[in-house]
Amino acid sequence: MAKHRQSSFRQILVSKILLLSVPILLIGEIVAYQKARYSLLETARQNLTASAILKGEKIVEAIAALKNNLFSASQTQVMQSGKPGQIQRFLHQLAQQQPRQIECIQLTNPQSNAIVATTCGYKPISQEQSSLFTHGFAVEPVVPIITDATQKTNQLNQLKILLSTPVYDSAGQWRYTLSFRSILFQEEINNKPGLLAGLTAVIDEEGKILAHPIASYIGTNIAEHLDDARLKDIVKNAIAGQQNFLHLFLKNNGKELLAGYTAIDSPKLEAGQQKWLILAIASLDDALYGLGQIKLILFTLTIGLISATLLASLYLARCLALPVEELRDYALNLHTLHASTAVKSHFQIREFNQLAQALDQMVERLKAWAEEVENSWQEAKIANQTKSQFLAATSHELRNPLNIIINCIRLVLDDLCDNRQEEIEFLKRADESAIHLLGIINDLLDISKIEAGKLSVILQPTDLQQVLKEVINLQSVNIQQKGLQLNLAQQMSGPILVNADPAKLKQVLLNVIGNAIKFTEQGSITITTKVEKINAQPQAVIIVQDTGIGIEPSQQQNLFRPFVMVDNVTTRKFGGTGLGLAISRNLMELMEGSITLESAGLNQGTTVQIALPILDKSFLTSEQKTEQLTSSPC
Repeated sequence: MAKHRQSSFRQILVSKILLLSVPILLIGEIVAYQKARYSLLETARQNLTASAILKGEKIVEAIAALKNNLFSASQTQVMQSGKPGQIQRFLHQLAQQQPRQIECIQLTNPQSNAIVATTCGYKPISQEQSSLFTHGFAVEPVVPIITDATQKTNQLNQLKILLSTPVYDSAGQWRYTLSFRSILFQEEINNKPGLLAGLTAVIDEEGKILAHPIASYIGTNIAEHLDDARLKDIVKNAIAGQQNFLHLFLKNNGKELLAGYTAIDSPKLEAGQQKWLILAIASLDDALYGLGQIKLILFTLTIGLISATLLASLYLARCLALPVEELRDYALNLHTLHASTAVKSHFQIREFNQLAQALDQMVERLKAWAEEVENSWQEAKIANQTKSQFLAATSHELRNPLNIIINCIRLVLDDLCDNRQEEIEFLKRADESAIHLLGIINDLLDISKIEAGKLSVILQPTDLQQVLKEVINLQSVNIQQKGLQLNLAQQMSGPILVNADPAKLKQVLLNVIGNAIKFTEQGSITITTKVEKINAQPQAVIIVQDTGIGIEPSQQQNLFRPFVMVDNVTTRKFGGTGLGLAISRNLMELMEGSITLESAGLNQGTTVQIALPILDKSFLTSEQKTEQLTSSPC
């Protein structure tokens, strides 16, 4: 039953969808608007930079063409030796052949500055001196004188230039000065909105404005106007060879402008390596001309999306609430349903069908977990029973040597022996039983340390051959007493150095060879030593093979588990706690080695293989290397 003031799933779903979607839509619209604005600005910046570069190239090409035409005209026969009348006709013909940008062509006398021939009246257009013709030309930008009337009527942005060159006669004497006054470019100031070619401004390296959309700026210096610091930065960057854009505030009203810029070599030859700064200027309104339509589209889209979101949330809430309610009913009534009843999974939404299947699988897993808990409980009982059997066997193993020790000592103490030799015999039996009892206790201590994770080894360079020799000497008496044959096959001639704990390694070898002796009634025990690669690493391998009772393959792994007796009959017959191999495996793992056991079956013998990595000679000290060399056979 729903509690007071609790909302239903449908109400929460609708409200959450609207609360999440509407802000996201608004944020998305704002981001889209900002992205569109940034994209328009970036496009305008790139276009203006490209336009400035193109304008600069056109100016350079125009100046080069004018220089070629001027030089060609100065080299004609008429100009060099003709009469004034012929020259006048030639200049008119030349003016008709030249582009419309050339306003005036004049030929003047360099000594008197008198006009010899002209196409634009007899007012001098050039006052250049002979010292200016450093490369055959003199170039000077023409800066108009601006009046109020000019500012009102001038609707063109122009840059004019005056080029002059000397004309020499056939004797090489300077005869005349030929001058062209030409318009490098002109453009309408009132551009159409949205066009991003930009209006042109030209500034020389000293900051003098040679051309500008605002007529009153022409002839002034940039230091006299608003935002002169940015203009100086543009001049500096352009001189350094950059081609980029910048935001400006060139007008007194603070209206923001965009300007792409580049630099060209100044055509004024006397200026040396100076530059002209070419700017393509457009207002920010022109750059964002299409933003108004984008804003209208985004507003309409926002209203439509909010309406669609509301309808979609109502429909979605209904579609999602129905399967949730059915799954809720199943979960609430699960304790009253039959164990075989499965959850409904006929929903039209795949995820809800998967959720239904997951609920069904969860119930199955709970059943499986219950079975696993039951099995674990049974295994724990079996393990407890196994441990009890181990304790019983261990108690028997402890009791027997204790009884022997007690009985032998009492016989000696009570003076029940016939002679001194019999007393010594009983004392030897007590000593052997005490040593056997000590071995059992040591095994119990070692296995307890292993289970507590406290068993440790001290690794050091160890001669495997020497340790094996000591173990064989200790076990040789037992082998002879049982009448077994000992075979030492493929023994290595020199020492084999391994990184091991000598005492622990001897304990492992004693256990393995002792087991071979214990479980072999007749036949032989073969011990082989060799070096072979195991997992691409050279290792020393000791193989102990006997002809004893063997073991079934299915029981072989149990030999390495503590507290597990493979065969109670064998245990009673031969004795032992069954801890030796478990301890040996843990010791070999601590020494980064391995121990494995193989047997073909009962009465077919057993083979135990012990492997340890060979110690790299680079880890030995100089004394150890010397000792190894002296101990090796010649």
